[in-house]
Amino acid sequence: MKATSLLRNRITRTGIALGFYSLSVVAMGHGDVTPQEVDTGSLPELGAEPLSENPFRPGNEHGEFHDEAVRVGESGYAGNCAVCHGIQAMSGGLTPDLRELEEWDDEYFIGRVRNGTDKGMPSFKNNLDQNAIWAIKTYVESVKE
Repeated sequence: MKATSLLRNRITRTGIALGFYSLSVVAMGHGDVTPQEVDTGSLPELGAEPLSENPFRPGNEHGEFHDEAVRVGESGYAGNCAVCHGIQAMSGGLTPDLRELEEWDDEYFIGRVRNGTDKGMPSFKNNLDQNAIWAIKTYVESVKE
């Protein structure tokens, strides 16, 4: 009887320890999401109202800034996105592979980045303006090529 009780206690303690460990993994699993500033001073000011299409894509309103947006976006991606979505937007499978986004996903992309998700992605609307967000999207599109 005593051996059974000891075994039950050990199993209970192990279960509790695993539970706390699991909670810590969930809490820390998103990595360092402290938003990093993105210097967008070399890009035209897009204003506060979110656009529904990437203005830096060739052929769009500010397409002539495409190469500069890629440069700015690469830095912004490295400091804000790579920790979860992978270097050069190559996801390891735990988060969406951003290279799979298409042009028609522009509105979806800016909404997700600004508002975050209930599945772990934080909101960046107070930290990244749309210039930075669209520059990051332009960079992601460039690594697909």
